[in-house]
Amino acid sequence: MVYCFNRNVTGSRDISIETVHGTDQTFTERREPDTIATMNAKQFHKHLQTHTKSFAKAVANDEGEWIIKGFIDVYKRIYTISVDTKIVSKVLELLLFPMFVEFAKKHGLEIELCPQQNFYPDLTFTHRPSGRRFAVDIKSTYRTSATEVNGMTLGAFTGYFRNRDSNKNTLYPYGQYKEHFVLGVIYSRCDGTNDERKEFTIDQLQQIPSVIREFQFFAQPKFRIAASRPGSGNTKNIGSVIKIEELVEGTGPFAALGQQVYDDYWMFYLTRDMAEALGTKRPYSNLATYLEYKKRGIGSLKAHEKEIAKLAEDEPVNEDGES
Repeated sequence: MVYCFNRNVTGSRDISIETVHGTDQTFTERREPDTIATMNAKQFHKHLQTHTKSFAKAVANDEGEWIIKGFIDVYKRIYTISVDTKIVSKVLELLLFPMFVEFAKKHGLEIELCPQQNFYPDLTFTHRPSGRRFAVDIKSTYRTSATEVNGMTLGAFTGYFRNRDSNKNTLYPYGQYKEHFVLGVIYSRCDGTNDERKEFTIDQLQQIPSVIREFQFFAQPKFRIAASRPGSGNTKNIGSVIKIEELVEGTGPFAALGQQVYDDYWMFYLTRDMAEALGTKRPYSNLATYLEYKKRGIGSLKAHEKEIAKLAEDEPVNEDGES
């Protein structure tokens, strides 16, 4: 589904809602004309951070407990919800979507959802006047202590991440996005309250315990909260830092090193299984060994800089030998 926000010459705005069934509905909302002619990644980040301050009210009651109690069937029986992170993330995404629509309306953005499950990203925002696209993935994790969380997976470091002109498993090619953001949700589990075998009626709604509580939202560029290890085990997903302060403030290891180092590190990272499949040793497995690997390469290149420059003069323009 695509929500398009267009401003007409009178200063009002037409909002077109296009569904997968091809039906269009258009209505006009009277408001002041948009004054933002351009939007860069820094501005988008600031707007998104500001908007997250209202998210907690959309998902929790005054006591900080999740407003979702379970699933209901046609016989009005309620089944308590699981604390599985995938289920929690999906339900949170559904709850927050109206907030994202409001955010898009306010800042002259078009919002698009990923067309299929496991496509990247969860949300695509396009600033219509400038055409700049921003990717937003919704990620959630639970607290393991007062200062740390279980961690998040921040998306694949293979596939579209490495081939940035590819449309495979992504709405638009990775390289077409001006910046890649994470809308993070941190929460606490209410241990001992969940029993998925229980059924409740509508009259018992107030008796159903919430399975999570104490929400904290943040928005950060993905590279600023990325760790130097995969998300879990030997998976091909980028892991996040686990300290709450680093997540909220965006002060992971690559925040200081910069996005170019982040891209280089993860574009050439090999898990143990990937290296074995290629019949080679892993070039590096963390930032310390990455530095050693890069220093060896740079040292060798500098030692033979003149010879390489001379040899390069006689090389074909590309690997196919075409000039």
